Amino acid sequence: MDRNQKYSYWEDIATYDLETAGAMLASKRYLYVVFMCQQSIEKLVKGLFVMFCDQEPPRTHNIAQVFKQIVEAIDGESKDTEEFIRKLDKYNAFFVKLLAYYIAERYPSYKEKLSQAVDQQEAMDVLTLTEEVFIWLISLKQFAPELKSM
Repeated sequence: MDRNQKYSYWEDIATYDLETAGAMLASKRYLYVVFMCQQSIEKLVKGLFVMFCDQEPPRTHNIAQVFKQIVEAIDGESKDTEEFIRKLDKYNAFFVKLLAYYIAERYPSYKEKLSQAVDQQEAMDVLTLTEEVFIWLISLKQFAPELKSM
C-alpha cells in the first residue's frame, strides 16, 4: 500500500469510531462517547502522520506528540497562517485532554472515577469539538507532499 492508501484506511476507521461515538451518546454511554472520540482523533492523526511522514505511526496514544511531528512536516507557508496557528493552539489543548479519555488498559478504579466525571453535557461537548477537529484534520490533507512516481 502507498501512503495515500494507508491514510484512507486510517480515515475510514476514524470515521467509524466517530460514528460510534454518536451511537454511544444516543444510548447514554457517556464514558464510551469520549473514549470513541479519543480513538477517532488518534486514528485520523496517525493517518495524517503516514501521509506527511511516509512512515508507520508511533505506537502511542499521545495525539499531541504525534501531531507535533506532522506540524514539523507541513510546509512552512501552509502552517504559518494566522488561522492554522489559532486552531493549532486551540486543538493541541484538546489533544491533551483526549489522552485522559483513553481507557482500554486503565485500572478499574480509574474507569469508575472517569465514568463519574463524564456526564451527558461533557460527552456532548467532547463529541461536538471532536467533530470540529475532525473536519479540520481532514482539511490538512491538502498540504501533504505529492507522492513520487516510481
